[in-house]
Amino acid sequence: MGLAMSYLRVPPQLEGETDPGRIARLVFGTPDWRRRQPSAQVLDLAGHWQSLHYLITGDPWDGRQPEADVVCGGRLLTEDGAAELGVDVIYLAPDRVKPAADHLAGTPFAKIAERYDPAAMKAAEVQGAGGLDAKTRDKVLKPAYERLIGFYGKAGTDGQAVFKIMTEA
Repeated sequence: MGLAMSYLRVPPQLEGETDPGRIARLVFGTPDWRRRQPSAQVLDLAGHWQSLHYLITGDPWDGRQPEADVVCGGRLLTEDGAAELGVDVIYLAPDRVKPAADHLAGTPFAKIAERYDPAAMKAAEVQGAGGLDAKTRDKVLKPAYERLIGFYGKAGTDGQAVFKIMTEA
């Protein structure tokens, strides 16, 4: 079993609330949070999030801003309260969303695909790397990356924050 990641883009103020922790409780405080959000504001990467992070940054967890902000970057809001929400939530503020969006817009998939090395990814303990092949790269990771570009582009243009939700897959 692994982890899955979903994204939600929201305005910096929601229902009069500006505190990211309180916004997280408003949005993710019920199990049907996904159904209550406009589908265009949600992006699911499923279990491929760490492979994408590795391709974007060259590292399974870390990296430099703004590229590391795309997947793993941001502030963990649920370090002590994950049990309250049932999910881990990472918050990326609008002032970090726009640079991440610009980085994605200027980095075509062919550029990050140069890092695609299933053996190296497996050695780095990237989730799911044992099952990667060229078909996965082209049929799964490339379209997911292109969805990330669109998602972040819209969030950056609209001045939105991004919440990343980690759940068990």
